[in-house]
Amino acid sequence: MSKQTEKLKKQLLEISDVINTFQSEAVQVKIIDRLLDTMIEWDNGEEPFSKKLRTYNEEGAQQRDSSGRKPGATKVLNQLLQTDFFDEPHSIADIATYCKDQYDSEFKTSELSGILLKLSNESKLRRERSEENNRFEYVRAS
Repeated sequence: MSKQTEKLKKQLLEISDVINTFQSEAVQVKIIDRLLDTMIEWDNGEEPFSKKLRTYNEEGAQQRDSSGRKPGATKVLNQLLQTDFFDEPHSIADIATYCKDQYDSEFKTSELSGILLKLSNESKLRRERSEENNRFEYVRAS
């Protein structure tokens, strides 16, 4: 085996006890995948992802980070919770449009619906039926 492979094998053995404490095999794989990605970035002389900072424009809308990735739906919705956006009820379609316009993040309503339901179950948002169109709208929980 090459010197690099031996080094990697030794490092994986050192962290195996920590990795194995996680019950979920999927979590274990994600952690190892992230570690390997970071090691490759270091070997290539790149700044590791964990140290890359996301930038914000003047309106607070999140831009792509230095790796070119946009924030996910969960992150954007949590940012919206920090604003006054949910002080008034909004439909999923309204929320998707707002994310596209203000955060330059285009999400399908199906991507948002599960996250919004979770936020409702956590009592961060309230889910109400609109009297006008009988669709759900989301507003900040009191």
